[in-house]
Amino acid sequence: MLLGAQTYTIRTYTQSAKDFARSMERLADMGYTAVQLSAIGDIPARDLRSICDDNGLKIALTHTNPDKILRDPEAVLRDHEIMDCPYIGIGAMPERYRSAEWISCFAEDFTPAAELFAREGRRLMYHNHNFEWERLPGGRTLLEALLSDMPASIMGVTLDTYWVQAAGADVLEWIEKLQDRIPCVHFKDMAVQGFEQRMAAIGDGNLPFDRIIALLQKLGKTEYALVEQDNCYGESPFACLKRSHDFCAPRMKEA
Repeated sequence: MLLGAQTYTIRTYTQSAKDFARSMERLADMGYTAVQLSAIGDIPARDLRSICDDNGLKIALTHTNPDKILRDPEAVLRDHEIMDCPYIGIGAMPERYRSAEWISCFAEDFTPAAELFAREGRRLMYHNHNFEWERLPGGRTLLEALLSDMPASIMGVTLDTYWVQAAGADVLEWIEKLQDRIPCVHFKDMAVQGFEQRMAAIGDGNLPFDRIIALLQKLGKTEYALVEQDNCYGESPFACLKRSHDFCAPRMKEA
């Protein structure tokens, strides 16, 4: 399991090729060996690959515009082939699908692209937030409905630990449940300040990351642990990513 960084954390510093290169050098210097590309500027896939290769960083996963996946999946596939990126991610379920009336349409719309990606050795990945645990009439959650319509062979789940916790669900239980769908996991901690839930560097919050890491290593099905912190509350996001790396790296080696 490789430890990577989600570039959404440093999105302010990845909007040009020059800034992207500077940022990848900093991530590599911290010790990261993989990245997920998300919220970056309009930089050609070949340039992204070249910059990451120069810094010894494997492009593990992207968050790609869902409308582009629907409109031109072949172009999405070509970019991921250029980047040598195995996982093509959707960052969030488009709002129109988030109801009992429309949830089944997600599979109807995305299955053709997902099947194309699978035939070419890639995999569509779905990133969760907390709303997927909303219960539908009959008792199933949105997530359960989604998974029943999209088999693991064509769609994985980028399990986000923070959002599972925010949904009131058990992170360890869902790692077990989804073990065949989670080649990528978002490592994101949750701290509290008064009554406010806050995203935190790994180890600064209250999620049981020693147990999370040990379970993922035991199951042996997750290839990439990708650190993400959407909000650093005024602190340097690079400092937060460094602290997260220094917490996770020795524990992953020990496991």
